[in-house]
Amino acid sequence: MPTPETAVPDTSTYPGADYYEVTMRPGTWQFHRDLGPADVWGYWAKNPHDRHEPIGMGYLGPTISVIKDQPTVVKYRNKLPTTHLFQFVIDKIRSGDPQLAPIAPPPYESEPPFPENVNVWNVVHQHGGFTPPQSDGMPLHSFSPDGVHAESYTTLEPDRVERNEAICAYTNHERSSMLWYHDHGMGMTSVNVYAGLAGLYLIRDPADERLGLPQGEFEVPLILQDRTFHPDGKLAYTMTQQEGEDTPVVNGKAYPFLAVEPRRYRLRILNASNERFWRLRIDPPRDVVLQPNLPFWLIGTDGGFRAPLQMLNFLIGPAERYDLIVDFSGMPMGSKFTLTNYHAPVHYPGVPGQGPEISEVMQFQVTKPLSGADRTTPPKQLKLPVVAPNEPEPDIHRREWVVYQHKLFSTMTFNAVPFMEPSQDFIKAGEKEIWEYVNPNHDAHPMHVHLVNFQVLNRQPIDAAAYQADYEKWIDGGRKASDKPVLANYFTGPPIPPDPDEALSYKDTFKSYPETVTRIVTDPWSPPMEPIAGIANSGTELPATYVHHCHLLEHEDDDLMRPFTIVDPDAPLPVDQDGGHGGGGHGH
Repeated sequence: MPTPETAVPDTSTYPGADYYEVTMRPGTWQFHRDLGPADVWGYWAKNPHDRHEPIGMGYLGPTISVIKDQPTVVKYRNKLPTTHLFQFVIDKIRSGDPQLAPIAPPPYESEPPFPENVNVWNVVHQHGGFTPPQSDGMPLHSFSPDGVHAESYTTLEPDRVERNEAICAYTNHERSSMLWYHDHGMGMTSVNVYAGLAGLYLIRDPADERLGLPQGEFEVPLILQDRTFHPDGKLAYTMTQQEGEDTPVVNGKAYPFLAVEPRRYRLRILNASNERFWRLRIDPPRDVVLQPNLPFWLIGTDGGFRAPLQMLNFLIGPAERYDLIVDFSGMPMGSKFTLTNYHAPVHYPGVPGQGPEISEVMQFQVTKPLSGADRTTPPKQLKLPVVAPNEPEPDIHRREWVVYQHKLFSTMTFNAVPFMEPSQDFIKAGEKEIWEYVNPNHDAHPMHVHLVNFQVLNRQPIDAAAYQADYEKWIDGGRKASDKPVLANYFTGPPIPPDPDEALSYKDTFKSYPETVTRIVTDPWSPPMEPIAGIANSGTELPATYVHHCHLLEHEDDDLMRPFTIVDPDAPLPVDQDGGHGGGGHGH
């Protein structure tokens, strides 16, 4: 199994900041030794020490590793072809195929997600970052290889870019954590990421050195994806017919193995699949460990460290990250441990979909002799930064987001409002909010909120069929605020606390379970206001609009995404038009 290389910053272009030039290019990549080469897309970073040797693999992108609070500036360049690797999907969306093209709920009109003259456009989103909106890489910031710009395209330092480029700046004020970067192109995120456009973004804190965690070659990133291949080894995209693909791919290789020493390892896991939830455990050889699976320790999630938690298995949704300590010490040489995905339909814990099941993902093979004593801290004794509970104040503002689907296999929206409608949700800067995601569907959805970390507060079961029927009536009746279904009338049980692995954890993506309302409580909404790396117009100006969306990429492309706007708390607040157009009021 390969590990993506780390990009090398240029430290001279912007004083006090790391500068990268990252180019999106087509290439070839062999996913398995028994498969022929596949056409793929990837990110390549300019090498400041050798301009003839850019850093990348062809597929995915190099890891960007930064020091906390030291800013990063990136120039992204689009050198992809103008015909898509999966052009048949683009054509189906453009033709208005009802399963793929966003169909607006009444009374809204449907709009095409990309113009007639664009088959490929891209923009890079730093997932998990506290980023000013102009550097956030939202879908309407897209730009094509031949210089066509989406309606909100923006760049820093406009005199330093060509039409197929954009410059973004990042504060790196996040906690020590593993973020990632990926394509967010309007209407085609799913096929762009599937082609290979994703990479890791590590925030390092020098204080972590004192924790005694495995590092260097004993800290291993695992980028989990599922892919399907034609017999010749080329990539097949089958999610127009079914959910999920049929082959596990880790760091770009199908069914790989990692040779390990008998010692502790730190595994940094990212679910970068388009749609697949992975329910994972580590199966040891029958004669080596007395229990059916190898225990491990969870030490961090999307937004950084949390109290160590011993686990035997976990469920990771698309875009979530898990930071684990796995201990192979004392294991006999030659023993093989299998990372297994078990009893999990693609959209687990939903109704089993039509997608293929995958069981074995990869192997850890204890075949390397111990290179020296393992001086890392045993997980039980780790002193990690504590996550305080984010207690909501009694008068905290609540906002409802209903996953609305008019009929099976058709477009999903939030609050029955298309993505392209202007923002109708206004949030006061510096305040926390409770967001209630109402999911009457039979599938789980991973929800990602840009800009902010949050904690999962609780979940509560609802009478989904009754709620859906009444919501439908409310839409057909003209969406009068006074007739809107009141969520509290549909509860079928008390609130359920968060899952142990997400309790007291910083998250930027969470699982919205089927037939359930999931509540999150956000950190204060405070976008970075100061200029970054001395660049003019690089800080946030209020009002500032961001997006949140489902991270099943096919759902995001099919409209399960909405903007929201952060406003100056002292400025007059635009009316939150309730009645489904806005977010809700206090405590309903």
